[in-house]
Amino acid sequence: MDFSYSARTADLLDKLGRFMDDHVYPAERVYDEQIAAADNPHEQPQIMRELQARARELGLWNLFMTHDGLGAGLTNLEYAPLAEMVGRSIIGNEAINCSAPDTGNMEILAMFGTEEQKERWLRPLLDCEIRSAFAMTEPAVASSDATNITSTIRRDGDDYVINGRKWYTSGILDPDCKLVIFMGKSDPEAPTYRQQSMILVPADAPGVEVLRDLPMFGFHDRLGHGEVQFTDVRVPAANMLGAEGDGFAIAQGRLGPGRMHYAMRAIGMAERALDLMCRRALERTAFGGPLADRGVVREWIARSRIEIDQIRLLVLKSSWLMDTKGNAAARSEVAAIKVAAMEVAHTVVDRAVQTFGAAGVSNDTVLARMHAITRALQIADGPNEVHLRTIARLELKKHR
Repeated sequence: MDFSYSARTADLLDKLGRFMDDHVYPAERVYDEQIAAADNPHEQPQIMRELQARARELGLWNLFMTHDGLGAGLTNLEYAPLAEMVGRSIIGNEAINCSAPDTGNMEILAMFGTEEQKERWLRPLLDCEIRSAFAMTEPAVASSDATNITSTIRRDGDDYVINGRKWYTSGILDPDCKLVIFMGKSDPEAPTYRQQSMILVPADAPGVEVLRDLPMFGFHDRLGHGEVQFTDVRVPAANMLGAEGDGFAIAQGRLGPGRMHYAMRAIGMAERALDLMCRRALERTAFGGPLADRGVVREWIARSRIEIDQIRLLVLKSSWLMDTKGNAAARSEVAAIKVAAMEVAHTVVDRAVQTFGAAGVSNDTVLARMHAITRALQIADGPNEVHLRTIARLELKKHR
């Protein structure tokens, strides 16, 4: 068992570390200030465009993409520590074009898209000329069970007609969003897992109406989380992604790597929170001495280090399994890291918030936003309980 990084990963880690230190961290406050000053808070700020240009020059671009020679060609195991590093900053993954929902959308376009679909949508996404959104979750049903989806995709001659209401459609409010990947029922009479399809919808298609931008624990994301009404939206039949009835399988193919990426970045958030907690504990004095001398704070620091290292090992094992055995073989491990990584990251961030006191719940540090993100991601891409159900079922299967 070899825990050393490949030469390619080591080289990229060095470049990425310097990029984060020299450009990304100093840009965080500027990013927020430019958004606050903009007429449209969802428009990409100039500082991000500059970061992305620099990242491309350095070869730190589309590192997540492994399909068809379109990205850096890294394995999951090679990408994991890089995703962890960009996860330390709220804006890190966007700076290198590795942010959701575009990453998942690009992967399924690469895997299931026609050549025409790839040329129209995938190439511009890889070049960050456009952004995209993913419309799966619905407000009226428990969307953690995708078979509940009620939105419809109905064939009408050479077109499909789409109806339904979605929410937490990430990315939809970005002015650069040109594509929505929509999941709905195309055949309610088919077998349970063949009823759903995915279809490509231009964001400006008639009948697509963004009703509101949904906050996440009071924070409004730059890309936006939209509640969107689709009313008799008509698109060509050629916009179907894969074949009719492939939607559920495509969703599983999209969410598996997506959960892995979330877990990788969660480690980065936890590491930054631990770093901030240690600095604060050494600098802050209370009751006659630094917080670092208090037993409870030392325990928080020690437990945080243990827990972060544990989930990192689990993430690396899951990455290795996906690379060597395939996504299906890593199903239990991927479910486990989605639960464990978010819970650990949230716990470590929460300890850091407590160490900072009033400053921890303000927007003067990144901790409050990380607290909201790590909590929300225990619901997004499948709530923890669904993943625990999967793990338990697979475990019990060994004993039946």
